[in-house]
Amino acid sequence: MNNKYNRIRALRENHDLTQKKIASILNMSQTGYSKYETGENDIPTKILIDLSYYYNTSIDYLLGITDIQQPYPRLKDISHEYNVIHRPLQNYMEKYL
Repeated sequence: MNNKYNRIRALRENHDLTQKKIASILNMSQTGYSKYETGENDIPTKILIDLSYYYNTSIDYLLGITDIQQPYPRLKDISHEYNVIHRPLQNYMEKYL
C-alpha cells in the first residue's frame, strides 16, 4: 500500500477521529473518505490541501515524500480559500470540546 494512504489513516487515528468525523469535516461521505485511506480512489488536490491545513502538516508529508511533518510557510492571502476545513472544525470543537 502506498505510504500516503498509511499517513492519512495514521494522522486521523492520532487525532482520535473516526472516518465518519473527518469525512464530515471535509464535507463528504464516510465511504468516499474510506476509499482514500484504502487507496481505492486517489486523493484529489483539494482534499490534500484541506488535510494539510487540518493536520498542520505539508502535502509532501501526506504524500510520503518527506518524514518531516512541519508545514511550509503558508501564503496569508490564500488561507481564506481553505476556510471550508476550519468552519466544520470550529463547530466540532464548540460542540464536543
